[in-house]
Amino acid sequence: MTTRDVLPYGSWPSPISAAEVSAGSSRIEGARFVRAGEVRPGETGGAAARTRRGDVWWGESVPEEGGRSTVRRREASGAVVDVLPAPWSARSRVHEYGGGSWTADDHGVLLFVEKADQRIWSLARGEEPRPLTPDAGDVRYGGLTLQHGRLLAVREDHRAGAAPVRDIVDVPLDGSAAEHPSRLTSLAGGSDFVAHPALSPDGTRLAWIAWDHPHMAWDRAELRIGRLEDGEVVEWTTVAGGESSDGDFHSPLQPVWVGDDDLLYADDPTGRWNLWRLRLTADLHHEPFAPADADTGGPLWVLGTRWFAALDDGRVVAARTNGADHLVLIEPTGATRILPLDAVTRLSIEDARGRRVLISGAGSGGAGLWELDVDDPAATQLIAGGGSPWGAEWMPQPRAVTMPGPHGPVHAFDYPPTNPGVVGPDDEKPPYVVFVHGGPTDHVGGAASGKIAYLTSRGIGVLDVNYGGSSGYGRVYRERLLGQWGVVDVDDVVAAAQGLAASGAADARRLAIAGGSAGGWTVLCALANSDVFAAGISRYGVADLRRLAADTHDFEARYLDGMVGPLPSAEALYVERSPLTHLDRMRTPLLIEQGLDDLVVPPSQSEAVRDALAANGIAHAYLAFEGEGHGFRGAATLVRTMEAELAFLGQVLGFETPGVPPLELE
Repeated sequence: MTTRDVLPYGSWPSPISAAEVSAGSSRIEGARFVRAGEVRPGETGGAAARTRRGDVWWGESVPEEGGRSTVRRREASGAVVDVLPAPWSARSRVHEYGGGSWTADDHGVLLFVEKADQRIWSLARGEEPRPLTPDAGDVRYGGLTLQHGRLLAVREDHRAGAAPVRDIVDVPLDGSAAEHPSRLTSLAGGSDFVAHPALSPDGTRLAWIAWDHPHMAWDRAELRIGRLEDGEVVEWTTVAGGESSDGDFHSPLQPVWVGDDDLLYADDPTGRWNLWRLRLTADLHHEPFAPADADTGGPLWVLGTRWFAALDDGRVVAARTNGADHLVLIEPTGATRILPLDAVTRLSIEDARGRRVLISGAGSGGAGLWELDVDDPAATQLIAGGGSPWGAEWMPQPRAVTMPGPHGPVHAFDYPPTNPGVVGPDDEKPPYVVFVHGGPTDHVGGAASGKIAYLTSRGIGVLDVNYGGSSGYGRVYRERLLGQWGVVDVDDVVAAAQGLAASGAADARRLAIAGGSAGGWTVLCALANSDVFAAGISRYGVADLRRLAADTHDFEARYLDGMVGPLPSAEALYVERSPLTHLDRMRTPLLIEQGLDDLVVPPSQSEAVRDALAANGIAHAYLAFEGEGHGFRGAATLVRTMEAELAFLGQVLGFETPGVPPLELE
């Protein structure tokens, strides 16, 4: 039996460096099978078989290149090469959060949105990129999808003024629209937002999702079907969503045609996003397809997310979420079986060919991309990411916990300190950081990341909280936050932290709280309205609701109507809820991190908090990063923030942090 060293929590030696975590923090941004059906000269045996089902292409952020989003290819030989060379970067800014920034045809032509100009470009092997859309000022594209030889995209036009205009367009692949904008065909519009365009196999119908201010897509949306004549929608009707007969709202997602008159989609009239089937008979017959007490669907933050895929033989592969995710195969009869996969959160069904499926998600080794044979799960291959370079013994095992709270149960995942060579003293309990996710309509799913292991391997526990308002537990749990942002989320993270401490798992005197964006808001609210936490870390956090309502982008311009209340009638509530109003009550040391190019939560929010803390003599540090937006991508930024956060926690909570530069507090 190996004897482990006994050292104070927080100061344990660890091989997990911030630089290694940064290098392994790439994001998978879509994946496709490409070149299906072609066998190249000289390829035989296994190589020929792999080529017949296609190369695997995927999008991936590259932290060491400033967060550039490239597209990579795994060839039949197993070699990985960049399809999109530097400095090109495939990243959409539709809705600011983007998504669906690239696709590819089966001839190996890449179609992508270039970050710098937001135009769609085409790149064939051995050639230079050529534009497919005009250089027309602030016009953005996203949600690219190639269907039946036609390239569809969501277009977002900011040229008209304050409110952008969005529609679904058909983009000619010959590049003619780059010089002649009239050759772009607008297929569907007339709503504030559109997403998920889907052409029927015979090309006579278009299905899509639409919603309007003040609603978000997960609050109230509509599934529409339009009739196409000469390639254009001439009339359309809403077939699902909106307001139900009993006055409740629901939110359909992701229409997928499984026949000329047969449509699958996700919807939540029962309170859970489940699959539904619509047969275009005279009475538009809707029927549930394999219902479950779990969600197949989620908040539509980014375009291009897919929660299910229909296989050619009538079976369906779907992600189901009830806190954590799991992957299921659904037979045409509705019979369901779980497909084993080392991923438990952020599952997206990227592409399907025959019985093979590409799945992105996050598991015990972080974000990854897997190729899965639904009839032979043992042959699953990890294509990109997904592996931990430190060994399983360094990765904490998440424990799903539920704590009682003043508004109902609070769900969370506990990651205890984990180090194969060290334990803490018997008379000491570990410090903990309570992680608060953004959104606020988002969720975490119980997968240890490198960033979590960076802390837990040093003897610092992490409690990742899905406070009321989080997705993944059904509409009722999600709607707990309506009108209560800054109240329910704060009460829930406080209850979760206190519950963990009361169980004996954490030191109640050394609890910290950390979050970004909406999570940063909850951090600031918690520090201004409670004394539970000894330290706080706010990454690009919301501090002033009125300023957020005035400054933020159009996608979330009316989000606060539901989360707090509509302006101007709720202005007094905006003032009362805002942490900036109550910074005189804050006595907790705070680390503030902010991207200077952030258009979602502008730097003015963090600067206002910094100035108020300085005026009140509260210990703090402010780190600002050039070139970073809403969410950090660059390697240097990721390393700096991780090391600064660790140093900050050590200084405030009272433990040594060897090998980490000290942080100067003001």
